[in-house]
Amino acid sequence: MTRTPQSLIRAALAALSLAAPAASAQTTPAPAAKATPAPAAKATPAEAKQFAEKLNADLKQLWTRQATAEWIKSTYITDDTERNAASVNEEVMAYVNNAIKDSRRFDGLKLDADTARMLHLLRVSQTLPAPADARQRSELAATAAKLEGLYGKGKYCGKDGKGKCRDLEELSDVMAESRDANALLDAWTGWHAISRPMRPLYTQLVNLSNAGAQDIGFNDLGTLWRSSYDMTPAEFEKEAQRLWGQVKPMYDELHCYVRGRLAKQYGEAAVPAGKPIPAHLLGNMWAQEWNNIYPLVEPFPGQASLDVDSALVKQGYDAQKMVKLGEKFFTSLGLKPLPQTFWERSQFTKPRDRDVVCHASAWDVTYDNDLRIKMCIKPTEEDLVTIHHELGHDYYYTYYYKLPVLYQAGANDGFHEAIGDALTLSITPAYLQQAGLLGAVEKNEKNVINLQLKDALEKVAFLPFGLLVDQWRWDVFSGKVKPADYNKSWWAMRTKYQGIAAPVARTEQDFDAGAKYHVPANVPYTRYFLARILQFQFHKALCEAAGIKGPLNECSIYGNKAAGQRLQAMLELGASKPWPDALSAMTGTRQMDATPMLEYFAPLRRWLQEQNKGQKCGW
Repeated sequence: MTRTPQSLIRAALAALSLAAPAASAQTTPAPAAKATPAPAAKATPAEAKQFAEKLNADLKQLWTRQATAEWIKSTYITDDTERNAASVNEEVMAYVNNAIKDSRRFDGLKLDADTARMLHLLRVSQTLPAPADARQRSELAATAAKLEGLYGKGKYCGKDGKGKCRDLEELSDVMAESRDANALLDAWTGWHAISRPMRPLYTQLVNLSNAGAQDIGFNDLGTLWRSSYDMTPAEFEKEAQRLWGQVKPMYDELHCYVRGRLAKQYGEAAVPAGKPIPAHLLGNMWAQEWNNIYPLVEPFPGQASLDVDSALVKQGYDAQKMVKLGEKFFTSLGLKPLPQTFWERSQFTKPRDRDVVCHASAWDVTYDNDLRIKMCIKPTEEDLVTIHHELGHDYYYTYYYKLPVLYQAGANDGFHEAIGDALTLSITPAYLQQAGLLGAVEKNEKNVINLQLKDALEKVAFLPFGLLVDQWRWDVFSGKVKPADYNKSWWAMRTKYQGIAAPVARTEQDFDAGAKYHVPANVPYTRYFLARILQFQFHKALCEAAGIKGPLNECSIYGNKAAGQRLQAMLELGASKPWPDALSAMTGTRQMDATPMLEYFAPLRRWLQEQNKGQKCGW
C-alpha cells in the first residue's frame, strides 16, 4: 500500500519523538490521604550529552524532510505543494518546540562545552517557533505558507487589472532599465499592491510566532532572533547600532551625491535638495541597491567601459557557464569542486511551465553535501555576482556538512552571507580582463572612482536597508509598533535610515514591508547588514594571508592557495564555536569592524566629499 508523504512524515516523527521527563510508574495508587509524589529523577550531564546526540540524529532526518518539501514548494508553487510544506513545517515546529522544552531540565547543570552549545543552538534554531497549542501551531504553519505563496505568485496586471500581467522579474527589469518616471512609478505601485492582502495574515503571523517564542522562554520573536549572536539581545542591538555609526557618514556622502545627479535627470522639483529621495528612482524595487542607475550618476563618462553585461551576452554565457565561472573562482583557491549532483539538481533558469520563487538561494537539502542553488539566471553582471554569493553558502555547507547537524550553520548568520560576497571583492577589473569579460582598463584615478562608485551603489547604498528591515520587525514583534501603524512606521524607518520616501501617498491599506520577500517569508535580515561589513573584514584578512600589498580595493586573491587555506579553516568550524572564535580564525580579531570597508572606499570618499561641497546634504 502506498503511503502519502504526510503519513510518512508523521510516522517518522512519532518514531523520533524525544523521551519526555520521567513520569511516575503506572501502578495502583495508594489511598489519596497517604499518597506521596515520587521525586523526579534528577537530570545528569551524561543524560544531557545523550539528549544532544539523539537530537542531532533526529533533527537531521526532520530538517531533511522539511528542506525537501520547501525545495519542491519553491520550485513548483501550487496549492498542493504549499499545503505539503505547511504540514511538514507544522510537524517540525512541534518537534523542536517539545525538544526545547525538554532540554530545559538540563538548565543549571555543568555541561561540557559541546553539549552546552548544542542546547543553546537548539533554543535559537527556529526563526518561526511553534506555539504549544496544536490549533495555533497549525494556523501558524498555514499562515506562513500562504504569505510566501502570495509573494511568489504576485503579479501586476495594470491599474484596471486588464493589462498584461507582469511578475516581479518583469517589473524589476522596468525599475532597472527605464528612465521614464511614470513607467517607474507604475511598476513600483503595481508591485507594492501585491502585498496588501498579506497585512491581516502578517498580523496573525506576529501574534502566533510571538506565542511560540514565549512558550520557549523568550519575550517575543525579535528577542529570540537577537539571542543567536553569542551575546544578549540588548548587547547585539547595541552592536548593530555601533557598526551603523561607523558607516553612516559614508552612506550620507553617497546619498548626497546621488540625489544631486538624480535631480539633474528628473528635475529639482521631483528630487529636491535636502529631502528624501523618492523610492522609485533608484533602479531597484526596494531602493535597497542603486547599481542600476550607475549610468545616470557615472563620475567620468567616456572612460574605459565597465559593461560586463554585454560581454556575457556577446560571448554566449548561459546560466550553467556563469555558474562554472563562479565555481572556478573557489577551486582556484584550492577548494574542492562542487559535486556532480549540484549540476543535476539545481534550478538555474526560470521554467516556462510553472510558478517558482526566483529569489536566489543556496541549499544542502539533505544536510549531507546535497548542494544546490535556486535562481532564474540572466546573463548580467548582477547575476554573476549573485552566483558567487550563493556559491559562498554552498562552499560553507560542503566544508561543515560532516559536523553534527546543529553545527551545520554559519558562526553567525552574517558570516554565511559574507563568504561569497568577500570573494566578489576580488572580481577586480584585472580579474575580469583575465576572464575575458572586460577590455583593457587603464589604471588611473578616473577609472578607480568610476569602479568604486559602481561598487558603492550596491554595497554602501544597501547598509541602512539591511539594518532597518529587522529594526522595524523587532518593534513590531515587541508591540512597540501596533498593526494599525505598520505602514506608517515602515516609512518612518526608511526615511530615518535611508533618506528614502514613498513616491505616492501611502495609507494603512498598504503593507509595503510585505513587498520585500524576507518579510512574508519570515527570513531575518540583519544578517545581510552584517555581511556587508564582514565581507570587507574577510577580504582584508584574505589579502593579508595572500601576502598582497597595495590598496585594498585593488587586491584579488584569485588563484591564491594561502588565502584559500585561511578561508577553509573558518568554513570548517561551522557553528561549533562562538562567532568571535571563527572571526579570529579568519582575521585574528574578535570584534566585527567596518574599518576595512572604509579603507576600501577611501578613494571614493575623498572624491565624494569634494563633489558635495556647497550641496545641501542630509534630509
